[in-house]
Amino acid sequence: MIIQDILAAIPWGFLLAISIGPGFFVLLETSITKGFKAAFTLDCGIIFSDIIFILIAYFASNQILAQFKDNPNLYIIGGLIMSVYGVISYTQLKKKFVIDEEKDIDDIPKNNYLGLFFKGFFLNVINIGILGFWMMVIITQGPRLQMIPSRVFTFFTATLFFYLAIDVVKIILAKQLKHRLTPVNIYKIKRVISFILIIFGVFFLLQGIFPGFKEKVVDKIEETR
Repeated sequence: MIIQDILAAIPWGFLLAISIGPGFFVLLETSITKGFKAAFTLDCGIIFSDIIFILIAYFASNQILAQFKDNPNLYIIGGLIMSVYGVISYTQLKKKFVIDEEKDIDDIPKNNYLGLFFKGFFLNVINIGILGFWMMVIITQGPRLQMIPSRVFTFFTATLFFYLAIDVVKIILAKQLKHRLTPVNIYKIKRVISFILIIFGVFFLLQGIFPGFKEKVVDKIEETR
């Protein structure tokens, strides 16, 4: 059960880590200009704000999910939210993505780790869409986890761990990534992420509309073994 929850967290951690946003570029810039320790500290601030968002999302939806955890309609609601989230993300691709190159990120010395930590924290806090993301994850994954606190804790801990691990790789490869982040590549990455969200949303929708379909598929696979 624990292994399954950890494995289920991997795609979410990966999806969050490759999402293109202000934090993505600031993390790369910090790594290039200030080094690994400074970028890692900034990333810890981002992760800390994610923990707060997760707690808010969990306690805000815990009561509702606990009451309807066996209701297939919850999968439909979660699937709709995820699909709409993906469609909106895709439509926003037409907007011009602007990076303010004139903004100097050297306003905080590289050895001022507390300042860098809070910079990462507030950078993520002001992006209210992150709270929506975690709400979406809880709504879609809550029924599968049966809202058991230990399973929820394992799942989100694993998600943040994989998220941080991938971010460490991004920090190390920052210089190479920086040269590859052309407008065209950014567009392609965002489009792939949007499609993934839509596919996940449709999957949950189908699971809600046909609640017994998944079990039938699993039984058929086991019969062929």
